[in-house]
Amino acid sequence: MSSEPKESASSIDEWRDEIRKTAKLISATDKVAALTGAGISVDSGIPDFRGADGLWSKYDPMEYSHIDAFLSNPEKVWSVLLEAGQNVMNAKPNPAHHGLAELERMGHLKAVVTQNTDNLHQRAGSRNVIEFHGNGQRLVCLTCGEKYEVAEMDFSEVPPRCKCSGLLKPDVVFFGEQIPVDANLRADEAARTCAVMMVIGTSAVVWPAANIPRQAKIHGAKVVEINPERTDLTLMVTDHYIGAPAAPVLTALVEEVKTIRQQSS
Repeated sequence: MSSEPKESASSIDEWRDEIRKTAKLISATDKVAALTGAGISVDSGIPDFRGADGLWSKYDPMEYSHIDAFLSNPEKVWSVLLEAGQNVMNAKPNPAHHGLAELERMGHLKAVVTQNTDNLHQRAGSRNVIEFHGNGQRLVCLTCGEKYEVAEMDFSEVPPRCKCSGLLKPDVVFFGEQIPVDANLRADEAARTCAVMMVIGTSAVVWPAANIPRQAKIHGAKVVEINPERTDLTLMVTDHYIGAPAAPVLTALVEEVKTIRQQSS
Protein backbone atom coordinates (compact mmCIF):
# COMPACT_ATOMS: atom_id res chain seq x y z
CA MET A 1 0.00 0.00 0.00
CA SER A 2 1.25 3.50 -0.76
CA SER A 3 2.50 5.84 1.92
CA GLU A 4 0.20 8.40 3.52
CA PRO A 5 -1.25 10.61 0.74
CA LYS A 6 -0.02 14.11 0.21
CA GLU A 7 -2.14 17.21 0.48
CA SER A 8 -4.23 18.26 -2.53
CA ALA A 9 -2.25 20.00 -5.26
CA SER A 10 -3.24 22.52 -7.88
CA SER A 11 -0.67 20.89 -10.17
CA ILE A 12 -0.24 17.22 -10.98
CA ASP A 13 3.57 17.52 -11.08
CA GLU A 14 4.05 16.07 -7.60
CA TRP A 15 1.88 13.10 -8.55
CA ARG A 16 3.87 12.10 -11.64
CA ASP A 17 5.43 9.10 -9.92
CA GLU A 18 2.04 7.71 -8.89
CA ILE A 19 0.67 8.40 -12.36
CA ARG A 20 3.53 6.40 -13.91
CA LYS A 21 2.98 3.53 -11.48
CA THR A 22 -0.72 3.53 -12.31
CA ALA A 23 0.01 3.61 -16.05
CA LYS A 24 2.21 0.51 -15.67
CA LEU A 25 -0.59 -1.30 -13.85
CA ILE A 26 -3.10 -0.38 -16.55
CA SER A 27 -0.76 -1.24 -19.41
CA ALA A 28 -0.28 -4.75 -18.04
CA THR A 29 -3.95 -5.78 -18.08
CA ASP A 30 -7.23 -5.69 -19.97
CA LYS A 31 -9.18 -5.92 -16.72
CA VAL A 32 -9.41 -2.32 -15.51
CA ALA A 33 -12.66 -1.00 -14.04
CA ALA A 34 -13.53 2.52 -12.92
CA LEU A 35 -15.93 3.83 -10.30
CA THR A 36 -16.78 7.49 -10.91
CA GLY A 37 -18.61 10.09 -8.87
CA ALA A 38 -19.58 13.74 -9.08
CA GLY A 39 -15.97 14.93 -8.98
CA ILE A 40 -15.28 13.69 -12.49
CA SER A 41 -17.93 16.04 -13.89
CA VAL A 42 -16.94 19.20 -12.02
CA ASP A 43 -14.73 20.29 -14.94
CA SER A 44 -17.80 19.97 -17.16
CA GLY A 45 -19.52 22.69 -15.13
CA ILE A 46 -21.66 20.41 -12.96
CA PRO A 47 -21.12 21.24 -9.27
CA ASP A 48 -20.64 18.41 -6.82
CA PHE A 49 -23.98 18.03 -5.00
CA ARG A 50 -22.19 18.14 -1.65
CA GLY A 51 -19.80 20.97 -2.52
CA ALA A 52 -20.06 24.62 -1.54
CA ASP A 53 -21.92 25.43 -4.76
CA GLY A 54 -23.75 22.13 -4.95
CA LEU A 55 -27.47 21.54 -4.97
CA TRP A 56 -27.52 20.27 -1.38
CA SER A 57 -26.09 23.57 -0.12
CA LYS A 58 -29.40 25.16 -1.15
CA TYR A 59 -31.88 22.32 -0.79
CA ASP A 60 -32.41 19.56 1.73
CA PRO A 61 -31.87 16.29 -0.17
CA MET A 62 -34.47 14.51 1.95
CA GLU A 63 -37.01 17.16 0.96
CA TYR A 64 -36.27 17.08 -2.76
CA SER A 65 -34.53 13.79 -3.61
CA HIS A 66 -36.35 11.21 -1.53
CA ILE A 67 -38.90 9.12 -3.39
CA ASP A 68 -41.52 9.82 -0.72
CA ALA A 69 -41.05 13.57 -1.21
CA PHE A 70 -41.40 13.16 -4.96
CA LEU A 71 -44.58 11.13 -4.68
CA SER A 72 -46.17 13.46 -2.14
CA ASN A 73 -45.40 16.68 -4.02
CA PRO A 74 -44.05 16.02 -7.53
CA GLU A 75 -44.61 19.60 -8.69
CA LYS A 76 -42.37 20.96 -5.92
CA VAL A 77 -39.62 18.43 -6.60
CA TRP A 78 -39.81 18.90 -10.35
CA SER A 79 -39.20 22.64 -9.96
CA VAL A 80 -35.80 21.88 -8.40
CA LEU A 81 -35.06 19.08 -10.85
CA LEU A 82 -35.51 21.47 -13.76
CA GLU A 83 -33.19 24.01 -12.14
CA ALA A 84 -30.50 21.39 -11.61
CA GLY A 85 -31.04 19.97 -15.07
CA GLN A 86 -29.95 23.16 -16.81
CA ASN A 87 -26.33 22.61 -15.78
CA VAL A 88 -26.42 19.05 -17.03
CA MET A 89 -28.08 19.88 -20.34
CA ASN A 90 -25.38 22.48 -21.08
CA ALA A 91 -22.49 20.29 -19.94
CA LYS A 92 -20.04 18.56 -22.25
CA PRO A 93 -17.66 15.68 -21.52
CA ASN A 94 -14.30 16.84 -20.20
CA PRO A 95 -10.84 15.27 -20.64
CA ALA A 96 -11.46 12.84 -17.76
CA HIS A 97 -14.49 11.35 -19.52
CA HIS A 98 -12.59 11.25 -22.81
CA GLY A 99 -9.59 9.68 -21.09
CA LEU A 100 -11.64 6.76 -19.80
CA ALA A 101 -13.22 6.28 -23.21
CA GLU A 102 -9.72 6.21 -24.72
CA LEU A 103 -8.54 3.58 -22.24
CA GLU A 104 -11.54 1.46 -23.24
CA ARG A 105 -10.73 1.83 -26.95
CA MET A 106 -7.14 0.82 -26.19
CA GLY A 107 -8.43 -2.41 -24.67
CA HIS A 108 -7.54 -1.81 -21.03
CA LEU A 109 -10.74 -0.51 -19.43
CA LYS A 110 -13.56 -3.02 -19.39
CA ALA A 111 -16.26 -1.10 -17.51
CA VAL A 112 -17.19 2.24 -15.98
CA VAL A 113 -19.47 2.07 -12.96
CA THR A 114 -20.80 5.58 -12.52
CA GLN A 115 -22.83 7.10 -9.73
CA ASN A 116 -23.48 10.09 -11.99
CA THR A 117 -26.68 10.46 -13.96
CA ASP A 118 -25.38 13.08 -16.41
CA ASN A 119 -24.75 10.75 -19.40
CA LEU A 120 -21.31 12.31 -20.00
CA HIS A 121 -19.41 9.01 -20.09
CA GLN A 122 -21.64 7.80 -22.90
CA ARG A 123 -21.31 11.07 -24.78
CA ALA A 124 -17.52 10.83 -24.50
CA GLY A 125 -17.61 7.45 -26.21
CA SER A 126 -17.53 4.93 -23.35
CA ARG A 127 -19.55 1.90 -24.36
CA ASN A 128 -19.72 -0.29 -21.27
CA VAL A 129 -21.19 2.15 -18.76
CA ILE A 130 -22.97 0.72 -15.73
CA GLU A 131 -25.50 3.35 -14.61
CA PHE A 132 -25.53 2.61 -10.90
CA HIS A 133 -27.90 5.46 -10.08
CA GLY A 134 -29.73 5.64 -13.42
CA ASN A 135 -29.66 8.24 -16.17
CA GLY A 136 -31.13 11.71 -15.78
CA GLN A 137 -31.53 12.13 -19.52
CA ARG A 138 -34.43 9.68 -19.42
CA LEU A 139 -37.85 9.82 -17.78
CA VAL A 140 -39.90 6.82 -16.71
CA CYS A 141 -43.63 6.57 -16.19
CA LEU A 142 -44.51 5.33 -12.71
CA THR A 143 -47.74 3.84 -14.04
CA CYS A 144 -46.90 1.98 -17.25
CA GLY A 145 -43.09 2.01 -17.30
CA GLU A 146 -42.79 3.84 -20.63
CA LYS A 147 -39.52 5.74 -21.01
CA TYR A 148 -38.87 9.09 -22.69
CA GLU A 149 -35.81 11.13 -23.59
CA VAL A 150 -35.62 14.43 -21.69
CA ALA A 151 -34.63 16.26 -24.88
CA GLU A 152 -37.96 15.30 -26.45
CA MET A 153 -40.12 16.52 -23.58
CA ASP A 154 -42.17 19.67 -23.18
CA PHE A 155 -41.87 20.97 -19.62
CA SER A 156 -44.40 23.77 -20.00
CA GLU A 157 -46.58 21.82 -17.58
CA VAL A 158 -45.08 20.43 -14.40
CA PRO A 159 -45.08 17.65 -13.39
CA PRO A 160 -44.80 16.08 -16.86
CA ARG A 161 -47.16 13.27 -17.68
CA CYS A 162 -47.00 10.11 -19.76
CA LYS A 163 -49.38 9.57 -22.68
CA CYS A 164 -51.19 7.18 -20.29
CA SER A 165 -51.53 10.18 -17.89
CA GLY A 166 -49.13 8.57 -15.41
CA LEU A 167 -46.60 10.65 -13.49
CA LEU A 168 -43.17 10.90 -15.09
CA LYS A 169 -40.06 10.69 -12.91
CA PRO A 170 -36.39 11.02 -13.88
CA ASP A 171 -35.03 7.52 -14.51
CA VAL A 172 -32.64 7.86 -11.58
CA VAL A 173 -32.38 6.31 -8.14
CA PHE A 174 -33.90 8.61 -5.52
CA PHE A 175 -33.13 8.23 -1.83
CA GLY A 176 -35.36 5.46 -0.56
CA GLU A 177 -35.18 3.48 -3.83
CA GLN A 178 -33.19 0.37 -4.62
CA ILE A 179 -30.27 0.20 -7.03
CA PRO A 180 -31.47 -1.42 -10.29
CA VAL A 181 -30.84 -5.16 -10.11
CA ASP A 182 -28.99 -5.35 -13.42
CA ALA A 183 -26.69 -2.45 -12.54
CA ASN A 184 -25.98 -3.96 -9.13
CA LEU A 185 -25.08 -7.36 -10.62
CA ARG A 186 -22.89 -5.88 -13.34
CA ALA A 187 -21.07 -3.61 -10.89
CA ASP A 188 -20.45 -6.53 -8.56
CA GLU A 189 -19.02 -8.58 -11.43
CA ALA A 190 -16.76 -5.70 -12.46
CA ALA A 191 -15.48 -5.40 -8.88
CA ARG A 192 -14.86 -9.14 -8.50
CA THR A 193 -13.08 -9.63 -11.80
CA CYS A 194 -10.99 -6.49 -12.31
CA ALA A 195 -7.23 -6.37 -11.79
CA VAL A 196 -7.20 -2.60 -11.32
CA MET A 197 -10.02 -0.50 -9.86
CA MET A 198 -9.83 3.25 -10.50
CA VAL A 199 -11.88 5.33 -8.05
CA ILE A 200 -12.37 8.78 -9.53
CA GLY A 201 -14.06 11.82 -8.04
CA THR A 202 -16.18 10.15 -5.42
CA SER A 203 -16.28 10.66 -1.65
CA ALA A 204 -17.03 6.96 -1.19
CA VAL A 205 -19.68 7.61 1.45
CA VAL A 206 -22.85 6.59 -0.41
CA TRP A 207 -23.62 2.90 -0.12
CA PRO A 208 -23.77 0.47 -1.78
CA ALA A 209 -21.53 2.19 -4.38
CA ALA A 210 -18.89 2.79 -1.68
CA ASN A 211 -18.52 -0.96 -1.31
CA ILE A 212 -17.45 -1.49 -4.93
CA PRO A 213 -13.75 -0.61 -4.45
CA ARG A 214 -13.71 -2.58 -1.21
CA GLN A 215 -14.98 -5.66 -3.04
CA ALA A 216 -12.36 -5.15 -5.75
CA LYS A 217 -9.65 -5.00 -3.08
CA ILE A 218 -10.93 -8.17 -1.39
CA HIS A 219 -10.74 -9.99 -4.73
CA GLY A 220 -7.14 -8.97 -5.35
CA ALA A 221 -7.37 -5.78 -7.41
CA LYS A 222 -5.06 -2.81 -7.04
CA VAL A 223 -7.10 0.25 -6.10
CA VAL A 224 -6.11 3.62 -7.57
CA GLU A 225 -7.84 6.67 -6.12
CA ILE A 226 -7.94 9.93 -8.08
CA ASN A 227 -9.47 12.60 -5.89
CA PRO A 228 -8.29 16.03 -4.68
CA GLU A 229 -9.44 15.23 -1.14
CA ARG A 230 -8.80 12.19 1.01
CA THR A 231 -11.72 9.83 1.59
CA ASP A 232 -12.63 6.92 3.81
CA LEU A 233 -10.91 4.68 1.24
CA THR A 234 -7.57 6.44 1.15
CA LEU A 235 -5.70 4.86 4.03
CA MET A 236 -7.41 1.48 4.33
CA VAL A 237 -8.25 0.48 0.75
CA THR A 238 -6.27 2.59 -1.72
CA ASP A 239 -2.95 1.33 -3.10
CA HIS A 240 -2.11 4.39 -5.18
CA TYR A 241 -3.48 7.83 -4.31
CA ILE A 242 -3.33 10.75 -6.75
CA GLY A 243 -4.53 13.92 -5.03
CA ALA A 244 -5.41 16.07 -8.01
CA PRO A 245 -8.48 16.77 -10.19
CA ALA A 246 -9.58 14.06 -12.58
CA ALA A 247 -9.23 15.90 -15.90
CA PRO A 248 -5.48 16.61 -15.84
CA VAL A 249 -4.72 13.28 -14.19
CA LEU A 250 -6.58 11.23 -16.80
CA THR A 251 -4.95 13.22 -19.59
CA ALA A 252 -1.48 12.51 -18.18
CA LEU A 253 -2.36 8.90 -17.43
CA VAL A 254 -3.49 8.15 -20.97
CA GLU A 255 -0.31 9.69 -22.37
CA GLU A 256 1.80 7.54 -20.05
CA VAL A 257 -0.06 4.40 -21.14
CA LYS A 258 0.49 5.30 -24.78
CA THR A 259 4.20 5.84 -24.12
CA ILE A 260 4.51 2.45 -22.45
CA ARG A 261 2.70 0.76 -25.35
CA GLN A 262 5.00 2.42 -27.88
CA GLN A 263 8.10 1.40 -25.95
CA SER A 264 6.98 -2.22 -25.78
CA SER A 265 5.98 -2.49 -29.45
